[in-house]
Amino acid sequence: MRMTRRSIVKTIGAAGLAVTSGRVSAASSKVLDVAVIGAGVFGSWTAWHLKQLGLQVALYDAFGAGNVRSSSGGESRVIRLSYGGDPLYSSMALESLAYWKALSDRQSLPIFYPIGVLWFSPERDQYMQRSLAWLTERKISHRSGNADWLSENWPQIHFKANEVGFIEEDTGGLMANRAVQATVQDAGLKPVIASVGSLQKGPSGSFTLPDGQRAQKLVYALGPWLGELFPSVLGSRLSVTRQEVFYFGPPSGDDRFSAARFPVWADFNDGDIVYGLPDIEGRGFKIAFDRHGPAIDPSSAEREPSSQGISMARTFIANRFPALADAPLVQARVCQYTNTSNGDFLIDWLPGNNDVLLIGGGSGHGFKHGPAVGRRAAELLVSGSAQTEPRFSLETKGIKANRQVY
Repeated sequence: MRMTRRSIVKTIGAAGLAVTSGRVSAASSKVLDVAVIGAGVFGSWTAWHLKQLGLQVALYDAFGAGNVRSSSGGESRVIRLSYGGDPLYSSMALESLAYWKALSDRQSLPIFYPIGVLWFSPERDQYMQRSLAWLTERKISHRSGNADWLSENWPQIHFKANEVGFIEEDTGGLMANRAVQATVQDAGLKPVIASVGSLQKGPSGSFTLPDGQRAQKLVYALGPWLGELFPSVLGSRLSVTRQEVFYFGPPSGDDRFSAARFPVWADFNDGDIVYGLPDIEGRGFKIAFDRHGPAIDPSSAEREPSSQGISMARTFIANRFPALADAPLVQARVCQYTNTSNGDFLIDWLPGNNDVLLIGGGSGHGFKHGPAVGRRAAELLVSGSAQTEPRFSLETKGIKANRQVY
C-alpha cells in the first residue's frame, strides 16, 4: 500500500507524535520518532525514507556505515532485475534501481555504473526463460541470443555451444560501501557509533539509547548480528555463512575487462550461480560463487581467503575467461550472507511489540533492494500495521534450509 502525505500525517498524529505541516514539532524534539539500529543498506535506506516523511530519526551502528565487517561493506554489488519471473523481487529491484540512479546523480563520484547485466546458461533453463519473459512483457530494454551471438558480442568469454543468454541493458553495478555512506549523508544523518542491545521501553514510554537520546520506535537492521541479538525469536531462523569474493588483475594495458567494455555477468546453471563485475575504478575483475559457505561468526571470524576458494576461482577464470588465466589475485574479501530458510527477506514486528521492527535476511541478494526495503519498512513504522506481504513475515521463516530465491 502506498501511503499519501495526508494519511501519513494522520497516522502519526494518531500515534501520539506531534506533527505540524508534515514535520515533527518542537514540542516533541527531545524524543526521536524512530531510532534505526544498523547503518547497512537496509537500515540506511529505512532512515532515509523516514527522514523524507519528516520524522525525527537517529542512526546507530557498532562500527560505522558501510564498515568492512558488515554485509553491506566491500567494493561492489550487482543490481539486476531478473529473478526467474518472480514478480515480487523483480518489481522491487526495478523500484530500487530508480532510487539508486537518482542518488548516484546527486554524488560527485558515481554509485551506479549502468553497464548492464549479462546472463548466460544452458539452453532451455526455466529460470532464464521466465526471466526473459518478464523483461519482454514489461518492455524492459534487453537483448538475447545464442552462443554465436554471445561470442560475437563478448569474445572475452568462452561460451559452450549449447548456451544462450541475454543482457539487461539498464542495470549494472553498485559501489557498495560508498553507496551506503552516500545514503546516510543524503538523509542528513551522522551515525552514532555505539553497540545497542535489545531495549525495553522505560516509564516515559520511550526507549533510551546509549547516547541518552530517547525514541518512540526502534528498527533493528543488524545483518548477521540480528539473530544473535534476538536468539529466542530468530536464532534458528537465520543462518550466517562465510562467502569469499576475489578480484583478479587484468593484463597491463588491456582494457577488455574494464567497465567501459564489459558488463556485470552471471553464469547460471540450475541454481548454481557464478557471477562477477568488470574492473571498475581499477579495483580488479571480480568473481564470486553464489553458494552458501560454512557457518561464520561475524564478530570473531578471521577474514582471510581460503586456498581452496582461490584455487576454485582460478580454475573457473581459466575456463571462462582464458585471457585472465594467469591474472594475479589483487585483492580478496571474506564477507557473509545472512540467510532465511528460503531466501525471502524479513521485515516484521518483534512478536507482541509494534514498536520494534526487525529487518534482515538479505540472503546474499538483498543489497540492490535497499531502497525498496527501506520504503516498506518506513510505511510499517508510520502506520503501525501488520506486515501484509506474507513472504516478509516472521511466521513464514522456517528453520530448514530450502532456498527458493536466486
